[in-house]
Amino acid sequence: MRYSPEHKQETHDRIVKKASVRLREKGAHGIGVADLMKEAGLTHGGFYAHFDSREALVIEAFGYAMDRSMEYWRKLTGEAAPEKRLALVAESYLSTLHRDNPGHGCSIPALGAEIARESPKTRKAFAGKLDQMIEMMTDYIPNMPRKAARKQAIATLATLAGTMLLARIAGSNELSDEVLKAGRDSALDGVKRQPKVPAGKKVKQS
Repeated sequence: MRYSPEHKQETHDRIVKKASVRLREKGAHGIGVADLMKEAGLTHGGFYAHFDSREALVIEAFGYAMDRSMEYWRKLTGEAAPEKRLALVAESYLSTLHRDNPGHGCSIPALGAEIARESPKTRKAFAGKLDQMIEMMTDYIPNMPRKAARKQAIATLATLAGTMLLARIAGSNELSDEVLKAGRDSALDGVKRQPKVPAGKKVKQS
């Protein structure tokens, strides 16, 4: 039976979406192709009709996950004043809801350590999405020269992802909550310490 291109694309997208959740929950090597296809309601044999390799699926799945994180940030900050956006992202990121739902959260603490050991192709794809995320956070720091804002964005993202990783290692207990609070306070303190541009002075973008 032949399916339309639209049906094939819908099936492809469903596999990617399912895989993005399971990879964040179980890790890059924690679930096999057969299991992923079964969850998508398909047979193992149909996998190569959609992907050249398992690596291709992993790359597309974590790219999808990173895109969803950035899409969520846009919705979260859409109505906020520019100088409030980074704080909103930090507070939402370092929440117990995010900690307890890795399958629907940021890929960096969920998969970062594993991706760092993957092939150059996979690492390059992840690095590209990471750079997009950094650039988005840089846009949320409006009162600094671009170079300095990007440096602050990298430091903030590192604090957020590192804190979430430690909080998940600690589990859902007092230590984990303590880690979340310490990371949140540190991230928000960094946001508050952003230097302000004097009234009437333009920021030189570089």
